[in-house]
Amino acid sequence: MSGTVKSYAAVDLGASSGRVMVGHVGPDSLELTEAHRFPNRPVRVPEGLRWDILGLYAGVLEGLRAAGAVDSVGIDSWAVDYGLLDADGALLGNPVHYRDGRTDGIAERVWATVPADELYAATGLQYAPFNTLYQLAAARGSAQLARAERLLLIPDLLTYWLTGEQGTELTNASTTQLIDPRTRDWAHGVADRLGIDLGLFAPLRRPGDPAGTLRPGVLEETGLTGPVPVTAVGSHDTASAVAAVPADGERFAYICTGTWSLAGLELDAPVLTEESRAANFTNELGLDGTVRYLRNIMGLWLLQECVRAWGEPDLDALLREAAEVPALRSVVDAGDTAFLAPGRMPERLAEACRDTGQPVPVSPAEVTRCILDSLALAHRKAVEDAQRLAGRHVDVVHIVGGGARNALLCQLTADACGLPVVAGPAEAAALGNVLTQSRAHGTGGDLAGMRRLLTRTQPLTRYAPRGGTRRLRAAQDRLARD
Repeated sequence: MSGTVKSYAAVDLGASSGRVMVGHVGPDSLELTEAHRFPNRPVRVPEGLRWDILGLYAGVLEGLRAAGAVDSVGIDSWAVDYGLLDADGALLGNPVHYRDGRTDGIAERVWATVPADELYAATGLQYAPFNTLYQLAAARGSAQLARAERLLLIPDLLTYWLTGEQGTELTNASTTQLIDPRTRDWAHGVADRLGIDLGLFAPLRRPGDPAGTLRPGVLEETGLTGPVPVTAVGSHDTASAVAAVPADGERFAYICTGTWSLAGLELDAPVLTEESRAANFTNELGLDGTVRYLRNIMGLWLLQECVRAWGEPDLDALLREAAEVPALRSVVDAGDTAFLAPGRMPERLAEACRDTGQPVPVSPAEVTRCILDSLALAHRKAVEDAQRLAGRHVDVVHIVGGGARNALLCQLTADACGLPVVAGPAEAAALGNVLTQSRAHGTGGDLAGMRRLLTRTQPLTRYAPRGGTRRLRAAQDRLARD
């Protein structure tokens, strides 16, 4: 490596696992190593589905201990969920999991006060039943919310425990449905009409802002020597992942794959039209004034749940068998919220195919092929719709995140989109986290410079589209009819 190299710990928490990665960044070098990986297993208690936030924090501390000396720490995680603190700063119960059923029917109650079209025009956020806005509406009147003096989104909560400092990072705040994407500040009118106290939220901070230093007790527990700064990053993991898309220029689409598939474009301004709302596209905020204009697709959650139901078979062997199953035999709507809840996923997919008059997938390989074909079609539609709604043409699709390792999914997506797919990096969220810290501490430049460094240093795989457009269109038309 040439020049001065600094080390940064990226705490990257996904919906099924957490990891602490260490990035070593120099003027023309970037290496990422895994310090510690730990499971993220939600717990169902009598009152509903909850995150094991204490277990996650323990995993973070263990990861920082394994990371060794670093120049900074940054935290990203999934969006929308939060912890409530009392007047003493103590956590009021375990944070509710976004797949909990407490928001069932809540959106309609919210829309009775702020109609859905007005809500979209003000916040640009897609409808998802678990948006923070709906969670707060569901919690209204609860003892916990009545006692709460502070609300911290998950990465901000963990940052608070590490540093004692409270803040609300902007990219994650933009998923609450309480941010105006034009002003990049709170949507005060929406909050006032719905009786939501924005004073519950700590002051906004942006990627690259200082977020405190590790407390003496954390230094003692991790064996680190202080001071160790904590730096705000794109704390919504998708914001960090999109920052790490190794794109050249603006004519690209991205698909951040993992538990979810987030497919769309990077724009300079939000798209707040009624047509965009009807297509359920969201305008979330990214680094350097960008907007992540995307659609949420159920993603590899469908396969993860099936693999869990099948007793954790060998995934590589399963994908090889799925590649031999006839293409597009059976497909489902991968964005359907009917697949949101955990449990019985193979049976639910089979029921969806049966209900729409398609061949019912029976073997694990057939179910897997159904899932991957369905995701590829959903990716195609999202990329096509995003271009049409935003008025921007793209020449390439970048797949980042865990799904970049799934060669079959990448090839099927290239085939479906009719565009080349560049797959990688798989650890995009951690890399975006690291590079945001790096430039805050004097190494690295703008977003384009970050992406050039990624292109030079990270392994990427290119997939060219194959034929079969007529069959793809027929399958997509079949989904539209159903």
